[in-house]
Amino acid sequence: MEPVAIIGVGQTVFGSNRKDQTYADLVYEATTAALADAELTIDHIDNIVTASNDFFDGRTISSMAVGDACGAAFGNGKSISTVEGDGSFAALYGFSRILSGSYETTLVIAHSKSSEGDLRLLTNAFFDPLTERSLGLDWVSAAALQARVFLKEKNISNIQCGNVVVKNRASGAKNPKAHVRKPLTIDEALRSPLLSAPLKETDVCPSSDGAAALILAKESFARKKSPHPIWIRGMGLCADAPFGERNLAESKALRLAAQKAYQMAGIDQPTKQIDVVELSEQFSYQELLWMEELNYQNSSRVNLSGGCLSAHAWIVSGLARMIEASLQLRGQASNQAANVKRALAHGQYGLCGQSHSVWVLEN
Repeated sequence: MEPVAIIGVGQTVFGSNRKDQTYADLVYEATTAALADAELTIDHIDNIVTASNDFFDGRTISSMAVGDACGAAFGNGKSISTVEGDGSFAALYGFSRILSGSYETTLVIAHSKSSEGDLRLLTNAFFDPLTERSLGLDWVSAAALQARVFLKEKNISNIQCGNVVVKNRASGAKNPKAHVRKPLTIDEALRSPLLSAPLKETDVCPSSDGAAALILAKESFARKKSPHPIWIRGMGLCADAPFGERNLAESKALRLAAQKAYQMAGIDQPTKQIDVVELSEQFSYQELLWMEELNYQNSSRVNLSGGCLSAHAWIVSGLARMIEASLQLRGQASNQAANVKRALAHGQYGLCGQSHSVWVLEN
């Protein structure tokens, strides 16, 4: 298998209610930033993969609203495909397209404007229409059920979850792209309003508007054109059973995705061999749960960007984690760690982490 590299990255500032920009505006901003970062123009891009969601965008075939903005109409037109799900899943599609031998480069773009819909109604539609939806559950109340089971089974305290919030918010305060850039104390975290027991307001990620893009390239192109290639050494993707049919205190899907990525990258001691981790944690307890399934114990090297607790645009979050991990490997992160040679990026989608992708990256 010829190695594939990430050769360009770009993301917007994440914020709430971005009325100043349409979906297309956000996508254009992220795309042009990624091209500038790669020192390329759109004519260097062979094909495009977008990630979007019809429910969140409020229209069918929602990707059609951003095709021109990401360059699909350039020249004689470029091949463009769409993934409904997290942006890191779209990266897998783009990665596979290059491995097929049909393309040298792929632009991957994800966008979301969470402000333009009612998340309670939208996420209630994630549930089984016959047996669960009428209960009135949404993404927060579902996570509260998962948190109850996980915290009890693993004997984890509210203080441990609060420490995750404090850590990630402190890191997010240093990230100019973050939605929430205000640090807080453990006392403030523990005293924040209760949303759905045991989850408090600060345990839940913000709902952000934004977009992110990265450019993938085969080895021969990357070594010739890129000033700073980041190599994909391993990846895994796995989907679990629906919400009501799995043990919420664990994530078999993440465990299996990690095992596949580790095997490909030759990793058998993750904590020693991986320098930084970027996790998609929509809730504070999920960082602890995901770390356990990844077999990673160094919390001080997790989510140095601030993670999803500092910025979370639905659909975009996994791609943003890949970008932040790449910036760490390039020595260009807003909260840079020392001596970063290998990084892990993670994406999730579905209620309580039904599906997961894991990426092992090297400089």
